[in-house]
Amino acid sequence: MNLILFDFDGTIADSFDVILHITNRLAKEFGYEPASPAQIKQLQNLNSREIIKHLQIPVYKLPFLLRRLKSEMNQEIHSLDPIPGVKAVLEQIHQQGYRLGIVTSNTESNVRIFLQRHGMEALFELLHGEVMLFGKARVLTQVLRRQSLSVASVVYVGDETRDVEAAKKVGMKVVAVDWGFNSHHALQDVEPDALVSNPMDLLGAIARLSPPSSPLG
Repeated sequence: MNLILFDFDGTIADSFDVILHITNRLAKEFGYEPASPAQIKQLQNLNSREIIKHLQIPVYKLPFLLRRLKSEMNQEIHSLDPIPGVKAVLEQIHQQGYRLGIVTSNTESNVRIFLQRHGMEALFELLHGEVMLFGKARVLTQVLRRQSLSVASVVYVGDETRDVEAAKKVGMKVVAVDWGFNSHHALQDVEPDALVSNPMDLLGAIARLSPPSSPLG
């Protein structure tokens, strides 16, 4: 049975505005300029390294910033909703016989709270949360090894250029979604195997890249 791995923030959870608010709130403490409304669209066209350079975030502070961001997210997680239409699509993908998992740079506790609140926990048999920015390729490799999976049997779904880059680095097929952080243009530039703009389009993209097993009985 093939496995579909999902990013969490911006892919399943509609968390863009909350993350932006927290990141701006922490700007003075961590020594970078908050993003103005006029900058947001520009930032969505940049990859992660370009964003860090643009905002002049001190690189040595990144691990501490990420930990604070995830900690602050814990205070906001109860206010987050799924991306409109995503829950129904995840249910359909699961019913088609796929195994589902989440690999995210958010914390496992945050993700579990969200899934439980929205009645989605039973859909996912695998959850790996690790605070990271550029280490997702390593984490994907670890998941493959621990689950004894071949890379050909897994598809990754994410909303950022770094999701696409990480999946491609390990040879994993990847679907990019443009309803999260990065723009359609930015995602197109990193050449995912599929790029979708509506949750319902995930069904066709996943079916093309990884034909489903027999539906669950």
